[in-house]
Amino acid sequence: MKTQQEAVKKGDVVSVEYTGKLGDGEVFDSSTGREPLHFAVGSGQVIPGFDKAVDGMKKGESKKVTILCAEAYGPINTELLKEIPREKIPLKEELKAGMMLMMQGPDGQRLPVRVANVTPKTVTLDMNHPLAGKDLTFEIKVMGINDVDSKAMEGDCCGSGSCGSASGECSEGGCSGSCSPEGCEKEDCCKKEGKKMNEESHGGGCCH
Repeated sequence: MKTQQEAVKKGDVVSVEYTGKLGDGEVFDSSTGREPLHFAVGSGQVIPGFDKAVDGMKKGESKKVTILCAEAYGPINTELLKEIPREKIPLKEELKAGMMLMMQGPDGQRLPVRVANVTPKTVTLDMNHPLAGKDLTFEIKVMGINDVDSKAMEGDCCGSGSCGSASGECSEGGCSGSCSPEGCEKEDCCKKEGKKMNEESHGGGCCH
């Protein structure tokens, strides 16, 4: 007699493969070519919509889900648009809208910001998450449930990639993923993955 297959529930550590796409079909992140993403369901390691999508799935099951921005990285916050004097940015190359810069926060943390607008005297910086205001579509496949040693997860990129928590709660001890608030600015993480820092990526300072 076959036993009913276990379904993912809160507290389970799952291994998933995923591909994330924007509304126009552009792939902004994928686990293809990497190890599956490991995270504890309900722990806040990934964005809420991703967490909810995996809950209830079974090993080997696949699904496609669209996550509204409110359950991903939230709407664009206009208070995170800051206009500063042009001379405050000592950059040799020409500043252009769309460029990603790495700025240092008040606590010393490096944060990726996007150049939203440039005038002869001022620069407007957008400190919103690169995926803020966007609905995200994920193709998800559960590869394993509670079959990863918790010790093996230590130092991993918690919430790796675009599905990483917007709160950055898991940034300590590893990297916070290519599209998380801090970007993957920790060189030890990049070296661990055999990758280099990419200051030009949409996440800012991410591994590539």
